[in-house]
Amino acid sequence: MAFPAGFGWGAATSAYQVEGGWDADGKGPCVWDTFTHQGGERVFKNQTGDVACGSYTLWEEDLKCIKQLGLTHYRFSLSWSRLLPDGTTGFINQKGIDYYNKIIDDLLTNGVTPIVTLYHFDLPQALEDQGGWLSEVIIESFDKYARFCFSTFGDRVKQWITINEPNIFAVMAYEFGVFPPGVPHVGTKAYQAAHNLIKAHARSWHSYDSLFRKEQKGMVSLSVFAGWVEPADPASVSDQEAVKRAMAFQLDFFAKPLFIDGDYPEVVKSQVALMSKKQGYSSSRLPEFTEEEKRMIKGTADFFAVQYYTTHLVKNQENKKGELGLLQDVEVEVFPDPSWISLNWVCVVPWGIRKLLKYIKDTYNNPVIYITENGFPQGDPTSFDDTQRWEYFRQTFQELFKAIQLDKVNLQVYCAWSLLDNFEWNQGYNSRFGLFHIDFEDAARPRVPYTSAKEYAKIIRNNGLEGPP
Repeated sequence: MAFPAGFGWGAATSAYQVEGGWDADGKGPCVWDTFTHQGGERVFKNQTGDVACGSYTLWEEDLKCIKQLGLTHYRFSLSWSRLLPDGTTGFINQKGIDYYNKIIDDLLTNGVTPIVTLYHFDLPQALEDQGGWLSEVIIESFDKYARFCFSTFGDRVKQWITINEPNIFAVMAYEFGVFPPGVPHVGTKAYQAAHNLIKAHARSWHSYDSLFRKEQKGMVSLSVFAGWVEPADPASVSDQEAVKRAMAFQLDFFAKPLFIDGDYPEVVKSQVALMSKKQGYSSSRLPEFTEEEKRMIKGTADFFAVQYYTTHLVKNQENKKGELGLLQDVEVEVFPDPSWISLNWVCVVPWGIRKLLKYIKDTYNNPVIYITENGFPQGDPTSFDDTQRWEYFRQTFQELFKAIQLDKVNLQVYCAWSLLDNFEWNQGYNSRFGLFHIDFEDAARPRVPYTSAKEYAKIIRNNGLEGPP
């Protein structure tokens, strides 16, 4: 089961989740610093990312892990407020530039391709104070930050992700209020934030295209979170329609504007307009793109970056009472099949990733696809032997192999989440997705490989699995 020659095997992290050094060497505060320091049990045991994996001072240890695995690609994110403490280029923190220069140069020296994310949920607090993603001002701020990064690092970085999981971020921050700034605005502000996220991405893509692409010859995209969904009752027409709506609101909401025509899916627009009317709004709660904005947004992705973890069942759930909320707009009920193995929020459904990849191929004209995150939490934090978890990875690679060989999906890179156990947002250090175990009680933060790390290294060495699919 050899993968195509040159297939990319990677692992991923993000700045706030691994770096620590929250106020070191001139770094400005980000929204997660503020949010976690406020306490109030918003995060498991009021844990913070103040130290996390200590990667700001322990990069050399991370590099050892990367080399031990034999990765061809490493995805990491830049801390906006480490580079630009107040979010603007008014003050540039040279120590931040030095840190990321070292990471990039060390990776390249060791034959590892960097995939660099500009924004992974950690907005500078100074910009949040000006309205954050709910203000159109953020579009210009993000574009200037992106240009700064392209000009500073783009001579060596050729694969860029502008924004990580805008769909998850918008919902968690503004619909549920469990991510900073921490205030829920049910049914309204998540759409507003998503609208600005798409425009900020598109603007920065055009900046790259017009100012940097000719010389740097890189690629720019954004990464979308996508689970797969199946009808709860395969014989039910209404459940089949519910599946279409679920995919439209989750994945196509961000992918269709970028890859097809610069606008939201029709079913999304009609659903939100219909519900808004029922609720007495004078216009739809979903903002509209102008014709000029649609032209700007269309075609602003050089590859399709997707992050898959799990699959759910959906059934039609009519919003008869006209309740306000995103799920109510979709008119679906989402739940796992009780027969599936469940690890925390991840149901183990490896075949879902193949179906998702086929959907992307068929819907978006067979694009080059990068899986920029995929993984499973380790059930027993005290054991380094995660043989059962490795079995889920192995099954996943079998499905990827089938997607490439049988479905002719143009998958080129796979990144496991994550290189290290890290700060998993609201779950703090209670959820462990790392290939390397970290003892968060030990100030030295030793990195110890799980069985999965050793097995993944073999897959990379062989460029695939041994034996038949």
